This record gives sequence, structure tokens and C-alpha cells, in this order.
Amino acid sequence: MVNGPDVVRPARGTRPANRRELIVSAAADLFYRKGFQNIGMGEVAEAVAIGPSALYRHFRGKQGLLATVIGGALAKVDAAIGEMGEPPHDIAGALAAFALTHREVGVLWQREARHLSEADRAEFRADARRIGVRLAEVLRRQRPELDAAQADLLAWCALAVADSISFHGLSLPEPEFTALLRELIAVVVDAPVPVLRADSGLRADPVALAANSRREAILTESVRLFAERGFAGVSVDDIGAAAGIAGPSVYNHFPGKTDILTAAMVRGDEWLRMGMHRALAAASDPADGLRRLLGSYSEFAFENPYLIRTLVSEAEYLPEAERERARLSQRAYITEWVHLLRRSHPELDPVTARIRVQAAQIMVNDIASTPHLQRIPDIAGAVTEIGAGLLVAARG
Repeated sequence: MVNGPDVVRPARGTRPANRRELIVSAAADLFYRKGFQNIGMGEVAEAVAIGPSALYRHFRGKQGLLATVIGGALAKVDAAIGEMGEPPHDIAGALAAFALTHREVGVLWQREARHLSEADRAEFRADARRIGVRLAEVLRRQRPELDAAQADLLAWCALAVADSISFHGLSLPEPEFTALLRELIAVVVDAPVPVLRADSGLRADPVALAANSRREAILTESVRLFAERGFAGVSVDDIGAAAGIAGPSVYNHFPGKTDILTAAMVRGDEWLRMGMHRALAAASDPADGLRRLLGSYSEFAFENPYLIRTLVSEAEYLPEAERERARLSQRAYITEWVHLLRRSHPELDPVTARIRVQAAQIMVNDIASTPHLQRIPDIAGAVTEIGAGLLVAARG
């Protein structure tokens, strides 16, 4: 069951003093469950039993409402970190409790913030970066042996694992669910981290050679735009401009925008499956296979961060038949991970194993999409080592 924010619908015709707060809460829930592009202001107004005109007295438009929702979500994260105290108390427990109370935050920030204006995105990216720095400082008070780069990586990994439950509807009875999430975050907080070679500087961006094939250029640029803005926020003219051609020329290579998305989704799925087959073919046992699979996935995600984001977030825009195929394929891919984990640790039930797998994959996705981290030399290997700790049986 989705655990969105608590929204109490007031009686129609009343004027509660906290109406603006109710609007923001209702919008956060709707954007989380259905996506910004699929929600109209009328639906938000109905959720709080007011007319659209009354809603516009509080917010000039849907994008401004989204900015308030995202800003509020980040402020809640910042406040939770600020309450960890000096010296820090149970970091993992605090993050787990926050994530379960505010399960919507990860999706709102990672998926829906793409629909904000560029100015708002820049402001909130700076806010998120400060949150990461603040949590890294808390971690260094608890683990003074960490240098700044190590603590920064662990902070972002811990936030990603906490947010992982935002991207699925899996659940367990309490207090088991809280205990599991706390354990997973603690694995990250306590993880050994290699020296990240900060003295050698960031990894240089590779020289991007343009594909000779115009179709390939269109596909490459489309994936980047879909990841950055969302499928619905990208036009064929945008794609053409990014590929260096007129918008209508795109139709010489693809019948339509959804065909580009379909091609990208099929390509990503095939690459992931090829990596899985190579990992399993070289494995000595299920545990080795799972570790190799995690390494293969990390390598793919860091080499193709835009494609990973597109695979995760844009399937709903596919035609119905392709959408179902993509969902079944992604579910089957995760099931292979769960199968390997349960062969290695048969004491794990299917739901617990899947939550662990989702935590590891989403952590990789988040770090691969975080610009200041993705350019660190050997970052994929470091994240793989941290992720491997999530794919083990519960501590005795």
C-alpha cells in the first residue's frame, strides 16, 4: 500500500485555517502516486473540496504548486538531519523513520522535480547538495576516520537507500519493515569505503564523438532529454535541435516520439540482459553470480545514466502493448536478482529479498545520476562494494 502524506479532506464549503497546507499535502500525494503530468489543478482542488478558482488564490499555476511541494519535501529532509543531535544518535534509525513517514519524498525529488523551471531546479539542486554535505558532516562526527569525499559518498548512498522505498509499493508488517530499512541504511553508514583518489581530481569527461548515423544521434539525444525533462516535456523539435537537424527531419528516422522511446527502452533492456548473462556465465555460485550481476549493473548505470533514468521513469508513456512488455521485462530482471539472493540466503522471504534488491539497484541509479559523484574515478567499483553489503542475509 502506498504510504503518501496524510491528507484529510475538509468538508466542502468550509474555510479551514490551514487550507494552503492541505493543498500542498494533497498535491504531494497526487504527484507522488500519479505523476505531475497526469494531474490537473482541478483534481488537486477536488482533493481539498474547493473550486479551482479558490485554488488559484493560493497558487498561480501547477508548476508553482510543484515547486512548493518539492521545496517542502527537501526542507523535511533537512530538518530530520538537523535533529540527529551532537554527537549523532542512531543515524540509520532516524533516516528509516523519516523515509517511512514521508515515503513520497524520493519520487517527488528524483522524478517530479524535472518538471520545474530551470531556475527552481537549480535552486533545489543547491538545497539538495547542502543536505548531502550536512549529512556527511554528521557521519564524520560518528566516523572520524572518513575523509570528506568518503563521507559525502556514504551520505548520498544512505539517502538513496532510505528513498528506495519511495519507488515501489512493497511493505512488511511493523516493526519488521522499519527494522529492515534501518538495517539497510546502517549497512551503508558503517560500510568501508576505499580512498576515492580525491588528490587526483575528478575523472575527465570522455571526448564525445558524434555518431555518424543520424538515427543513432536522434536516439542518443532523445534519451538524454527524456531523462532530464521527462518524455512529456520533450518535443520533436527539441529532439531535432539537440541532434542538429530540423524537428520534422526526425520523422525520416522514427515514425513518432513514442517510437524513439520504445527503441530506447528495448535497447536498455537488451543491454541489461546481456550483462546479466555474462555475469551468470562467469559465476562460480549464486553469491558470486549476484555480486557479478551487481557489478555489471553498476558499470552499465555509470556508463548510461540517462538511459537508466529513462528505463526507470518513462515506461508509462509507451504504447499499451510495449508498456506491458517493458514492465514484465523489468519485473523479470529484478526477479533474477531475487532468485540469486534467496539461493544464497534461503532464510529470506521473497518480499524482504526484493526490498534488498530494490535498495541496491536504486542506490546505484541515484549515485550514477548525481553529477558531482559520477565523475569520481573508480566510483562504480566503490558503489558496487557498498551495494554488495545490502545483498546479504539479515544480521544475527
